[in-house]
Amino acid sequence: MILAPSLLSADFLHLEQEIEMLNASEADWLHLDVMDGVFVPNISIGFPVIKALAKIAAKPLDTHLMLVHPEKFITQFRDVGVQSLSVHYEACTHLHRTLLQIKEAGMKAGIVLNPHTPVELLTDILDEADIVLIMSVNPGFGGQKFISQSYEKVRRLRKIIDERNVHTLIEVDGGMNIERSKAMVEAGADIIVAGDSIFKAEDPPEMIRQIKRI
Repeated sequence: MILAPSLLSADFLHLEQEIEMLNASEADWLHLDVMDGVFVPNISIGFPVIKALAKIAAKPLDTHLMLVHPEKFITQFRDVGVQSLSVHYEACTHLHRTLLQIKEAGMKAGIVLNPHTPVELLTDILDEADIVLIMSVNPGFGGQKFISQSYEKVRRLRKIIDERNVHTLIEVDGGMNIERSKAMVEAGADIIVAGDSIFKAEDPPEMIRQIKRI
């Protein structure tokens, strides 16, 4: 299982120390949420911050775009140091083209599904996706209530991936703690994104270690 702590829950006044803590931890990736205030009702970080983080991050930057017209910014994210870029199914009119552009830029290409979007809609595009990110909360804010239907959604997606014999990874983001992470991995998830459960823990590196041991 790949563990990607979400920097949306980090202490933004001490991001360098937070990155150094993650560098020394058992975390695999660093998860970034980029919001534009249009696709979701919130605004987060932009290119200057990501570029600065990439200079000190020892782990790959896994970036979730909550933007309208994400295709306009693909090369900019590549240029500031992002290794994987995931775009929303709901935000891309020409999703196939966008995924190919991300791959041509040298990054892993991911598709994100909002809680209301069924995984069956990916039947004709799954072959082009390195990652499918299942949102188990409504996107836009950290610390939201977990949507329990997400377990079944992951199971259905795992079945489709196995039947198609593709190598797409399943990522889950939203409300992940130790118990839910374990249940998601059992349902078929490959990547767990965890925010508050890590950064609000008394000992974040130990919490990362515990999640990695599930």
